[in-house]
Amino acid sequence: MSPAKTRLPTARAVGVGGLIAATLVLTATTAMAARIEKACLRSERTAASAPLCTCIQRVADQTLTRSDQRMAAKFFRDPQMAQDIRQSDNDRHSDFWRRYRTFGTTAQRVCR
Repeated sequence: MSPAKTRLPTARAVGVGGLIAATLVLTATTAMAARIEKACLRSERTAASAPLCTCIQRVADQTLTRSDQRMAAKFFRDPQMAQDIRQSDNDRHSDFWRRYRTFGTTAQRVCR
């Protein structure tokens, strides 16, 4: 017996509505995923550039959860929040800070 072949639906079978819906989902996901990159570009840091911020976002995608990225993006606007999280006694904040430290170390190494 030969292995079963998987058939993907054609554009005609899915219909235009299905293709539009898939495009909207992918666009929304991409927009949500670039939080750190956008925050980096909007920051007033002199070193912020499109290539650097894109690299930082790629590292964030590999090392931080989506929730972590939402939190980390806020640090660009509010650096004091980073200190508050770092010094917090909350276990979730401590776990986040460990992941964030790994992200920062990796971004420094990769995004030169």
